[in-house]
Amino acid sequence: MNDSLHKDFSVYQLALGVESPSQAFALNPATLLSLVRATIDLLIEGQINATIWFKLPPGKIWYAELIRYQSSVKTANSIYDCQIREKKTASEDEIDLTSSSSLFCRSINLSAIPNSHISCEYFIIVISQNFASLIAAYQPTKRDTSNIISHANTTKSQPLSTIVSVDTQVIQKVLDGLKQEILSEAETIPHTDFVVPSVLEPTLVSKLLAKQIQRQDEINRQIRTERIAKLKEKNQTLHKKERLKDEYLSNVCQELRTPLTQIKTALSLLNSPNIKPNQRQRYLQMLNNQCDRQSILITSLLDLVELEHTLENTTLELVKLADIVPGVVSTYQPVAQEKGIMLAYTVPTDLPSVWCVSGGLKQIVIHLLNNSINFTNNGGQVWVKARVQGEYVQLEVRDTGVGIAESEIPKIFDCFYRVRSGVSDEINGAGLGLTIVQRLLWNCGGSISVKSKVDEGSVFTVQLLPENSKMMISGKLNI
Repeated sequence: MNDSLHKDFSVYQLALGVESPSQAFALNPATLLSLVRATIDLLIEGQINATIWFKLPPGKIWYAELIRYQSSVKTANSIYDCQIREKKTASEDEIDLTSSSSLFCRSINLSAIPNSHISCEYFIIVISQNFASLIAAYQPTKRDTSNIISHANTTKSQPLSTIVSVDTQVIQKVLDGLKQEILSEAETIPHTDFVVPSVLEPTLVSKLLAKQIQRQDEINRQIRTERIAKLKEKNQTLHKKERLKDEYLSNVCQELRTPLTQIKTALSLLNSPNIKPNQRQRYLQMLNNQCDRQSILITSLLDLVELEHTLENTTLELVKLADIVPGVVSTYQPVAQEKGIMLAYTVPTDLPSVWCVSGGLKQIVIHLLNNSINFTNNGGQVWVKARVQGEYVQLEVRDTGVGIAESEIPKIFDCFYRVRSGVSDEINGAGLGLTIVQRLLWNCGGSISVKSKVDEGSVFTVQLLPENSKMMISGKLNI
């Protein structure tokens, strides 16, 4: 068609332009697809030989309906794919639209001026000897010279202004407009493929309406099922959180009660008139130890609560292990020397920076080092090593301590869990250190693993994402 004479062609506007236009209403793409399926269902059930003109959203799910019709109705039929394409050669008149499927049809080129309506429209027109139907959908968009609506936006969730009609006057006007649009190609198309029957079979129209309702019911049932499933999943999550919260509170109460019970016992014994000086001293030490334990527990609990509240909104930062490990090790050297423990570290200065929660790397090293020193007897050894291992930077804390029984290893990251090791009662931690380490690592894409044997020691291995990790985008996990 001569571009100088070309007008803004629109199937949707032609359908609205008749004297008694069909009512337009907003549909989502899923409902539009159900209407197309209902029409195909009718054609297949009645084995109706029809001419189909269509311009559908991209994607196999739409073309699958036409393939279904073509493979089910054995009689000859004409199918025209009205797409906006570049000029084509004669050999391209018939193409396989889906590559892997068997849909063959005539490709009809629609010329489109910039920002044209047809660029934003989809339609399917069906005509046969005693039946005709039209579905036309238009995606409203802001019309500017620099932005034409994309297929991706049209086919997702934006509402489509839709017309569904079996009015022969409406359908014939649309076909006449389409014939004028493709005037240069119309001469090679049978005249009957542009002609709507004067009278439609009422039974077929009724069946179409019934199938449309049936298909919509299926969508509604699917939506209800999905909503119910989501609600069940949400309820299960809430119940799980409530259960975990109850267990957590129960553990907190138990942990707080234990030192209080011992404090009360020591106080009652101190009131005895027959108490000896050495016994008094032992009970006073017991009071002091349990007060320290209570203080450690409360501080650790507050740290964990604060961590849980802030982790989601905390940004990740790049940190060098060589800037953190030496300082923490030097802090623990006096403690290690007092116990006769050899404490050393090997952290190459050229290791790449790693991603971690802001301030979190220091906490991780402190908790792991404190844990190893506490559970290593006098004369033992503790090493801190770091190296590149595959796609990660690996931090290893190894000790020759009392070790962990194989049955206890899965539990050591649980809140308040303390290994029953036979080490002296001076170890009165809250049992939250490893829990905090694990939480910190979860939020920066890291991980921690443990290898241990009783009386041989333990190895805690932390894996951290390096600066150039493909899993990171601007300091955020790409998961």
